[in-house]
Amino acid sequence: MRILELKEFMKPFKKTEKMALLVIFSVLIIVSVPNFIISLRRARDQVRRDDLGALLHALEEYSVDFKRLPPASEDGEIMDCLNPGDTLVLNKDETEILNVVPCGWGQKPFVNLVSGRIYMTLLPRDPSYLKGAKYLYFTDGVRFQLYAAMEGEDEPEVDDKIVERGLVCGNTLCNVGRSYNVPTDISIEEYDSKLLEK
Repeated sequence: MRILELKEFMKPFKKTEKMALLVIFSVLIIVSVPNFIISLRRARDQVRRDDLGALLHALEEYSVDFKRLPPASEDGEIMDCLNPGDTLVLNKDETEILNVVPCGWGQKPFVNLVSGRIYMTLLPRDPSYLKGAKYLYFTDGVRFQLYAAMEGEDEPEVDDKIVERGLVCGNTLCNVGRSYNVPTDISIEEYDSKLLEK
């Protein structure tokens, strides 16, 4: 008797039952996939937030130790690294390193080349770097600005004034920034001009 009940229970699904299951699974997928994509985007934007905060902290510590900030390359990278095999070449007062090269986001550590103090074991890079996104760094040696491009335009940090500046973070417009002693919506040079006008 039990074998018969088991065989009855194990019968394949009827066509209508198969269709009902297909509809249910389709609805679940349609509802879940967009939410999953949004959660991945938010996770990447959170990485950008964390990276900018960590860079801000590391640059402030560097400034305290070294009494100046590392220079910026023309394409917005931190210039505080040496080529492999190079030794430090200092100016006459031994206050400036003459042979620094860009560190490259996500390629080298952020280290004070004179003292050897490590500020970051590896400079961060934008989580979408494979798609061409990158961070941007500007400095005049005393103040600095850092920029990134959040994917979510509804993120609270997104600043339309930064977008208006037209700064390019890799292959997209920068829309969020952090800075030290200068606003992010104008260049450091413009800020200096405004200070001189006062």
